[in-house]
Parts: sequence; structure tokens; C-alpha cells
Amino acid sequence: MTDKVQEIPIPDYTFGINRVFDAAFDSGWRTFPGPYLLYASTGAFHLEVGSAHWLLPPQRAAWVAEHTTLRLSAAGAGTTSSVLFQAGTIAPLGFSCRVFGVSALAREMLLYAVRWGLERPASDPSAEAFFQALAAVCAELAAAPDELWLPRAASGELERAMEYTLANLADQLTFAAVAGAVSVSERTLARRFAEEAGMTWSEYTRRARMIRAIELLAAPGAKVLAVVDAVGFMSVSAFNRAFREFTGETPSAYRRRLGPL
Repeated sequence: MTDKVQEIPIPDYTFGINRVFDAAFDSGWRTFPGPYLLYASTGAFHLEVGSAHWLLPPQRAAWVAEHTTLRLSAAGAGTTSSVLFQAGTIAPLGFSCRVFGVSALAREMLLYAVRWGLERPASDPSAEAFFQALAAVCAELAAAPDELWLPRAASGELERAMEYTLANLADQLTFAAVAGAVSVSERTLARRFAEEAGMTWSEYTRRARMIRAIELLAAPGAKVLAVVDAVGFMSVSAFNRAFREFTGETPSAYRRRLGPL
């Protein structure tokens, strides 16, 4: 990471934030002095923390530990509901970042939490009790983390290969073509994926296609057939099978679970 990290000061109390983004955005690298709980209520967001790049579609939230460097971005419109906890007011998370599914109860609590915003009274027993309850609910959910993440590269060679792969997911990519496009031998690139990503290029590409599909399906008016083409599958049946293996449900079931978009 070469970009400057912005340290965000926050008041000496816990508060909620509701933000509506009308277009694409990028927060840049930043860090907070207390734990950060982020919920993507609409739209699909990208969260980069450490060596992992997470996708936050609707019905997913992320816990980020205090003093953890993060970057949040989105390709389009969306809404987030966040809680910035005062340092030391909840139990240590035990991890730097974890993304998890949001239950109906947690969703309503996260949306309700923003009523106690930045301008709330510093001393409010009702607010503190609520935030403690929210932390307990989300801590239980975070015990079963999601797998909507991609590894981040440490070397320039692997970074270029990952960027090329992600930019061409709609095509029938081959490992040889990717290696050639970034001027790296196949042997070197295979070693980079094994050492830095902990997976093969094929595994990375399959995971990337599924994560991109989830992101596209979360967009208003998304059509499964268009998503199939966008992530490089030759047939709807092959896409449905891969999506079910990755998420445990069909693309259509996933869309229905999101509700009207």
C-alpha cells in the first residue's frame, strides 16, 4: 500500500451514520480509533482490508477492528448504515475484518442505530444499552463469516495479473493468455498465485466470477441472463450450478431474497 492513510478522528462516544451515495465513490485508505460496523443496506460495496478484498452486497455487514486500515468503494449508487464504536466499549473482536450475513433482527437494529448520530448527546443510557445489544447480536452472527473475498497481491506482477483477470471475466480466459498479457512466464505467475494468494489462478477466477455475479445481481433490474454473459459462462445451467456450489442457493433465489430492487 503506497497511498496515504487518513486517520479519522471520532468523538469519545459511539454513534451511527447513514450515508446515501448517488454515484461511484472511493473513500481512500483510512483508519478509525474504534471498531467499525458497516452494513450495506442497498447497492454493492467493496471493502479492502489487509490482504483481502471483500464484497459487501445487500444483507451483508462487516466488522472492522479498531486501528485497522481499510478502503471502501462502490461502482454505483448505494446506501450504508454504520456504527463507529468508542474504543474499549465492546469486547475485542479477535480479527481485523469479518464479513457476515445479517439476520432480520440485526438488519432492523442496524437501521435503527443511525437515530443516534454524530450530534447525539455524549451521555445517553438508552443509546449505550442499544449499541451494546447490537454488538452482541452482530458478534454472534460474525462467528459464521462469509466467503465473499478475493486475495490482494503483494507483488506488481500478481497485481497486474489479477487486474487483467478481473477486467476480462466476460471472456473465455486462459492462464497462458493472462501470463502473456502481463509479460510474466506461466511458471512465475503460478508461483505468485500460490505464494501470495494461496490459491491457483483457476480458483481465483472462479471465485472472482461468483463474487462479480453476486454484485451484479444486487443491482436494480438485474437479469440473470445478462449476468451469465458478464461473468463468462457459456450457459445458464453451468452458471446456476456454479452459483449454487458457491452460495448454497440459485441466482433466482438470491434475487428473491433481496426483495424488490
